[in-house]
Amino acid sequence: MPRLKRLACAAGLLLSLSSCASGPRLPPAPKLPYPAWYISLVAPRHMEVWVESVDVLDQRGLAFYRVHGGSASYTGSVKGWPTEGGGGKPVNNVDLPKTIHLRWQSLVEPQAYKVHIDIPQWVRDEMVKPQQVFCAWDQKIVTLYPRTISLGMAPGGIVKVWVGAGCIKDKEVGRFQAEVEPRGPYLNDEGLFYRAPNQAAQAWIDQHGIPYGSW
Repeated sequence: MPRLKRLACAAGLLLSLSSCASGPRLPPAPKLPYPAWYISLVAPRHMEVWVESVDVLDQRGLAFYRVHGGSASYTGSVKGWPTEGGGGKPVNNVDLPKTIHLRWQSLVEPQAYKVHIDIPQWVRDEMVKPQQVFCAWDQKIVTLYPRTISLGMAPGGIVKVWVGAGCIKDKEVGRFQAEVEPRGPYLNDEGLFYRAPNQAAQAWIDQHGIPYGSW
């Protein structure tokens, strides 16, 4: 093989290997006024849940799976919802949410649920709007963004969604009705749940029952 041809083949091989090694290009980082937004998981007191997965389709049309999951923060009351959400988990390198898919287990029933939540444009607009608010714990006026989406889950497949953050009062996004996950917990088709409620929760339910309709 002529030397020039050998060099051309070698260059082509190196280019091919370089292309394979680099893999698919990552999307550009979201252009947000903060490094991450947050998802908070909330449930009424004693109404224990286990969140299998929170998946997000962001406003760029990119899907991100299992950005959050596990246990939730519990409110101080069994009936009704709080006016303020709790802390949350940062969602890094994901643009503002267009759709959130939530799958969880209501341990007190027990039942597995799933729901698609379409996030309105006004929520995304709100999440990038700076607000000056007075924070009691700092005793001063600070500038914050309402960058936390709180997902409240209750028996019967009820989901309440808010947007807010810290000293910024939460705004209700909507109340949604989830559907029963036909494949059951963990999509295993076996009906096996993660665990039973803790003793305090079970004792309360044994005495009072589940207050359906209060959420």
